Amino acid sequence: MPYSLSRINEAIRSDPKAFADECDAAFAKKVETAARKIAEHRSVSHVILLSGPSGSGKTTTALKIEEQLEKMGIVTHTVSMDNYFNTVDPETAPRSRDGSIDYESPFCLDIELLNRHFSMLDRGETIHVPKYEFSRQMRSDILSQPMHLGADDLAIFEGIHALNDIIVGKNPRAFKLYIAARSSLADDDGRVVFQHAWLRLCRRIVRDHQFRGSDTDFTLKMWPGVRRGEKLYISPYKENADLMFDSSLAFEFSVLKPLVVPLLEKLPAGKYGVVSEMLESFRAIEPLDVRYVAPDSLAREFIGGSTYDNH
Repeated sequence: MPYSLSRINEAIRSDPKAFADECDAAFAKKVETAARKIAEHRSVSHVILLSGPSGSGKTTTALKIEEQLEKMGIVTHTVSMDNYFNTVDPETAPRSRDGSIDYESPFCLDIELLNRHFSMLDRGETIHVPKYEFSRQMRSDILSQPMHLGADDLAIFEGIHALNDIIVGKNPRAFKLYIAARSSLADDDGRVVFQHAWLRLCRRIVRDHQFRGSDTDFTLKMWPGVRRGEKLYISPYKENADLMFDSSLAFEFSVLKPLVVPLLEKLPAGKYGVVSEMLESFRAIEPLDVRYVAPDSLAREFIGGSTYDNH
């Protein structure tokens, strides 16, 4: 169900803080629902598999679910599956049709180790979670961290490939959760003004710029490969989920506008067709000042100032 452009614009003009808080509260309800369902499932498995495409807010959502479970008295650990990437070896790395290394492939992960760790956790054994050093493109076992789950403890493993059959097939009892920003923005005639995929792209552009120092051109060049990987390796497996929910926030189109539009306008005109389309769509959207966004909002994963920044 798309968000209403006119309702969002009116809400921002009348009471932007109340509107942002309302959107965050709606997302919190989804987190509570997920935590409750996970808690009910913990007698079946200690493992939660959380997946979703890039820019969906998987990291913050996983941490929010962890917080909610902790409030319920359930000790929970969140693990990024990125730490299970194999050290890049040009000789064995999966390749795309054009011969380049396919970094979006699930076979970049050490699937055997992941599945072994899931089984060990369900048996109450201690595992050593590796640490992947992205700057060196290699996995470090020296920096690994031990993890042991008590009788009622849980572990959330979040990553883009968490629901792939090569993982779910070996761990059918795990609770499976799919997170995605699924809502578009539409006008009063039902015409889509801003696509949900654009929302994720804008999230990535701002986050890459804010936290990684990447220029917008770099993010846009990578985006077609990211989308290709989603269609091949992520979307086909979302039906494996026990629960799916929308991670978009209605105010995000507005709060991203003053952050992303200046970055898009610096690009050479016409270089990326999608940029022209997004800039045209942003003209109809009322901007929202970032100060109205709560420090613990999911949106902070992308715009900065999050209470999770030092987690």
